[in-house]
Amino acid sequence: MAKSPFYCNRSEAFEAHDDIPLSPKDAPTIGEVVYRRYSRRDVIRGSLGVAAAAALFGSGALGADTAAAKQAPESRFDFDEVAAGIDETHHVADGYEAQILLRWGDPLFPDSPPFDPNNQSPAAQLKQFGYNNDYIGFIPLNEDGSQALLCVNHEYTNEEVMFPGLGRQDKEACFSGMTKELVDIEMAAHGVSIVEIAKQDDLWKVRLDSPYNRRISSLTKMSVDGPAAGHARLHTKDDPDGQTITGTLNNCAGGVTPWGTYLASEENFHGYFWTEDHDGACTPAEGLGGDQAESYARYGVPALWYAWGRYYDRFNVDREPNEANRFGWVCEIDPFDPASTPVKHTALGRYRHEGAECLLNKDGRAVVYCGDDGKFDYVYRFVSKGTYDPDDRAANMWLLSEGTLSAARFNDDGSVDWLPLVFGENGLTPENGFASQADVVINARLAADKLGATRMDRPEDIQPNLENGRVYLMLTNNTKREADDTDTANPRGDNAFGHIIEMTPPDGDHAAAHYAWDMLVQCGDPSVAGIGAVWNPDTSESGWFACPDNAAVDSEGRLWVATDQGEYWDRTGKADGLYAMETEGDGRSTAKLFFRCPVGAEMCGPCFAPDQETAFVAVQHPGTDGTDKYPGFERASTFEDPATRWPDFDPAMPPRPSVVAITKKGGGKIA
Repeated sequence: MAKSPFYCNRSEAFEAHDDIPLSPKDAPTIGEVVYRRYSRRDVIRGSLGVAAAAALFGSGALGADTAAAKQAPESRFDFDEVAAGIDETHHVADGYEAQILLRWGDPLFPDSPPFDPNNQSPAAQLKQFGYNNDYIGFIPLNEDGSQALLCVNHEYTNEEVMFPGLGRQDKEACFSGMTKELVDIEMAAHGVSIVEIAKQDDLWKVRLDSPYNRRISSLTKMSVDGPAAGHARLHTKDDPDGQTITGTLNNCAGGVTPWGTYLASEENFHGYFWTEDHDGACTPAEGLGGDQAESYARYGVPALWYAWGRYYDRFNVDREPNEANRFGWVCEIDPFDPASTPVKHTALGRYRHEGAECLLNKDGRAVVYCGDDGKFDYVYRFVSKGTYDPDDRAANMWLLSEGTLSAARFNDDGSVDWLPLVFGENGLTPENGFASQADVVINARLAADKLGATRMDRPEDIQPNLENGRVYLMLTNNTKREADDTDTANPRGDNAFGHIIEMTPPDGDHAAAHYAWDMLVQCGDPSVAGIGAVWNPDTSESGWFACPDNAAVDSEGRLWVATDQGEYWDRTGKADGLYAMETEGDGRSTAKLFFRCPVGAEMCGPCFAPDQETAFVAVQHPGTDGTDKYPGFERASTFEDPATRWPDFDPAMPPRPSVVAITKKGGGKIA
């Protein structure tokens, strides 16, 4: 996931551009909406008025002195909570096993070389599990789900703990240690891994001989469809027709479609682009982009997070100014056909995609929810033009090629308006810089600016719950929001801890123009009044959390939330983890900690096997974030000197991002 305020535990100078809000300041913010809806005095200092609290969070949010009953509500989650804290390893609730299923560098094919961190190569990495696993998609291969495909995103790389003898590579050092060989390994470590797994003797095992196993990387050829396909702004020297794009990168959260394909979202693509017009500290000059300067500025291109553009012209905006327009999309991958060409669907818009959760609406149309993970950026929804055909999978794979993209406006009265981003309507016209629908989707951020969408506190995963008909929006944080720049749906200035919004489509219609919205929880420590956190009072000291990021709904309709505090976990003193979140009844807005990450790691990709007997989670960048604040270590990690060597704890191995399979001892359903 995107880091905030800084990305990948790199230096402030290296990541400053990602910390700059790029949406227009005069647009309405979600914080302003929350305050107007519930009134400023009711939500400051960590407590609401009784009526406002009941309306906002349900009666369960009322304190013991105002609630009708003091007896703790019955929990829907049956497990003993993990104690919050931080150390070198992971922790899971008592009675559960946490199996390390896939680690960076693990073989995926019969001819994959063994992982040797001291002798890495691009060719080896393309046959091994990639780096920094994020979203996990579980696609069953048989009726009971004991055989399945795991589709796993690989978001980015941490050179300082990935390569020996290198140390941190950032703008301050102008990537002085990077070579073409190291860049090629990084490029191979990005993308997606598709791997078959099978459950044997209560353990999940990787099938190296599976015909489905595949690595997709920044080198994989992809097609492009939708309004921007073939548009001049996608033309490059290598692809003068704008129809074939090489690679995908910064794949964050994603989704699985009802027709069994995998959606990989491209998030912080701007960081991969380079310019020779920079100072000695590798800071890009302003005003780059020529006639695309406004678009460059709105998307933060170029940001120089990587040295790829030093060696490859396509990532150098001076030499290939259109290449950045070819990233920031949602890619659809057919996991059942390793020879298939992934498709970038431009109809879903170009921005820093977080998630692509897909469902079938009651009228048969496909609906995809996405967040744009930037401070003060927007929530989006795509509704397909066509409808699902259960007898024609090939036709269903065109559903995301055409439809209506909308951005959300959250209103003071608890309603949400979906604002269609359609060329020729509501100011999306040539006189405002939009010559076609292609311009609208390429510059979706600018289009949403024009329509007055609500500026949000870093919208990340958006998880529909088909059991209760609601949709849960993770808002990670926004430390750039000022106290006088708040609204009903983003109620806190200097919001370091985030919150979760619940949206309700009318009559379960996910294509409706108007929804209702409510607040599920305001995150952070409820015992510190100035934070403004609001939880059900039955939430324990270990149960409250900060910075919700990914989410999942299990087969029983229960919400699970994964957190990403970045390097600022010291604000809570807690490692990131996976939390069970109550959304119903008197227990609403109560959370319980189920799995805790090792130091410096982020929790990603929670998903559940259909029988509810396995939870899969992705532990990303162990040993990196905020290790200078880790008591007893208090320095930045390197390959030779990491804060933890999780999960191997082998002195010859660096920390390795890994997918973990969690099962109940003796069998049975999770929680």
